[in-house]
Amino acid sequence: MAELENPNMMPNLITFLSSLLQKVAESNDVSSRFQRQKISVFHGLTRPTISIQNYLDRIYKYANCSPSCFIVAYVYLDRFAQRQPSLPINSFIVHRLLITSVMVAAKFMDDMYYNNAYYAKVGGISTTEMNFLEVDFLFGLGFHLNVTPNTFHTYYSYLQREMMLQPPPSIAESSLSLERSLKVHLCFNDEESPHQKQQLAV
Repeated sequence: MAELENPNMMPNLITFLSSLLQKVAESNDVSSRFQRQKISVFHGLTRPTISIQNYLDRIYKYANCSPSCFIVAYVYLDRFAQRQPSLPINSFIVHRLLITSVMVAAKFMDDMYYNNAYYAKVGGISTTEMNFLEVDFLFGLGFHLNVTPNTFHTYYSYLQREMMLQPPPSIAESSLSLERSLKVHLCFNDEESPHQKQQLAV
């Protein structure tokens, strides 16, 4: 979309996504104390010292992918959360999910993209780990990578509306994002009928 080419749009979008993910991760960190969760290749032994904001800024700066990739990565994170309910997005996995989702989006969307070794360096992990993350992410998505123009517009419009109308959601409002929120408000599967999509949009 033309709006994404606006030089002021992407930094604002990155900041909003970072804040949104931060709230979701913090909320799920609290929930994890009471709910049993599975361990995956996305889990780190400790929380990364780099903030989500700085990490996503770093990806945006060095990935050199098209702006649309970040919207598609957002779609992928939603699909992953829907398909992997026992793997909620928290502080131990959010960074690895971010670098993986952007890399997969770039490979699917862009004609030219960097290899896994480059993305591993951007993400601060080894190439071997990057390879494992990519495979697990693809299986986690069920290899559902296609994003229709309608789905893209739905997610982008949601982000744009939230950015314009209100500040990033608080922890109490984090049902509007990835672990649960996207599942409730943005669960627009490409296979759904137009009537179903209209009901969900309402």
